[in-house]
Amino acid sequence: MAFSDEILERARRNTFFREVLATGPHSQVVVMSIPPGEDIGEEVHADVDQVLVFVAGEGQAVLDGTRSDVRAGWLVHVPAGTRHNFINTGAEDLRLYTIYAPPEHAPGTIHRTKAEAEAAEAAQHTR
Repeated sequence: MAFSDEILERARRNTFFREVLATGPHSQVVVMSIPPGEDIGEEVHADVDQVLVFVAGEGQAVLDGTRSDVRAGWLVHVPAGTRHNFINTGAEDLRLYTIYAPPEHAPGTIHRTKAEAEAAEAAQHTR
């Protein structure tokens, strides 16, 4: 399905941990909001590249153990196979949009919190 929206504003006003906005055969657009002191959670996507663009807040990117600061206007490219995490180190939500190629989540996925996302992932692995 085609998608067209003002992505910066959409990402800035997002309050969900994760919301899938659009999914195509080869990529996916997702907005995320990470509360202060929280993180996305360390993970590795074996066959998925990920590009993250930060639109609000401050944090740290951890890519294969190397830390670097991120903030609004920052882009991070995570090639498939890279162990990564993103941590909110600021006082406001760390907001971003991300593109997965190929798609990582089911179309239309909404996880209101990280706990909800982790529960959904655990349920998927028990099938």
